[in-house]
Amino acid sequence: MADAQTNPAGNTAIAVAAESTVATRMSAPPSFDVADFPVPHGREEEWRFTPLERLRGLHDGSAQASGVLKAEVSAPDVVTIEAVGRDDARLGRAGKPVDRVAAQAYSAFEKATVVTVPKEAVLTEPIRVGLHGEGGVSYGHTVFELGAFAEAVIVIDHTGDAVRAANVEFVLGDNAKLTVVSVQDWADTAVHCSQHNALVGRDASFKSVVVTFGGDVVRLHPRVTYAGPGGEAELYGLYFTDNGQHQEHRLFVDHDAPHCRSNVAYKGALQGKDAHAVWIGDVLIRKVAEGTDTYELNRNLVLTDGARVDSVPNLEIETGEIAGAGHASATGRFEDEQLFYLMARGIPADEARRLVVRGFFAELVQQIGLPDLQERLLAKIDEELEASVA
Repeated sequence: MADAQTNPAGNTAIAVAAESTVATRMSAPPSFDVADFPVPHGREEEWRFTPLERLRGLHDGSAQASGVLKAEVSAPDVVTIEAVGRDDARLGRAGKPVDRVAAQAYSAFEKATVVTVPKEAVLTEPIRVGLHGEGGVSYGHTVFELGAFAEAVIVIDHTGDAVRAANVEFVLGDNAKLTVVSVQDWADTAVHCSQHNALVGRDASFKSVVVTFGGDVVRLHPRVTYAGPGGEAELYGLYFTDNGQHQEHRLFVDHDAPHCRSNVAYKGALQGKDAHAVWIGDVLIRKVAEGTDTYELNRNLVLTDGARVDSVPNLEIETGEIAGAGHASATGRFEDEQLFYLMARGIPADEARRLVVRGFFAELVQQIGLPDLQERLLAKIDEELEASVA
């Protein structure tokens, strides 16, 4: 049975579904073919939290590509950027679609984009991809590939209004090092569903930072697999869910190689009526993955009444020969004691509230490593808080 905790004010703080297992959510085999996935009705395990009626047809095939999405890419000269067809062998290397929306995105894009960082190239400037929606439906597929011993930082910035479904792949060669920052700063009417697949090479290092603020519905599916031993993955995320927004992050780390490491830390703040955040954290340690070291964490801060969080961590282990494994999830109300402590020292209430929330997110913002982007995101957090007291 699901274990739901409700605070005295009547808003659901957290609902943890203990009966949900990693194996249950892996029941449908990955496929590029939309026909392999039935139209969801909302009772399936992978769709039970998602408001299907607000996906604007992305889940049932009725959303036809009709929109304008402007893309701007800036990258160092050594980086190669290509537009390729669906028959390009580099597409799908990091993983196939795992649900109907991702399969629909794969079958509907016109041209995929492949961004290649050659082996041993160490980029001193980030690759920046700006995607700005100007309304309508759009589909996409992008592959970022790093050669052996290459190092890069990629920033993917989503703004504007769109109904968007996409697949994004990150393929890391042996000993490569990649940091990816994906920002969802959409307009309040946007809908965004995306599957992120990372294939981590031998002794390679992958860091993902997902930041979600805007959108009516945002549903992201980061997934990690390993191409050899010694790989490590760090998955960080922060989200600020406001009035009526639905923000859903569904992570899956598949430890399918020995002596690999993963660390997951997602934090969210919620405010306003019908704000709904969903975090699913699945980690599978397969029988061959001896020496695995993994941990996942989800923390949520409920700022007002009327908000709801569903947080479901799952860890499935098929071998006893591991270095360590664990998970934790917690959701709590804004601490009045913290606010009182700061106000007693002469700090105004609004400023004290801002400091507490900034402190809650600080360690994740620091993982970005780009000062201009960090300042922008902190300013966005302040903007969200100011809107709640206006």
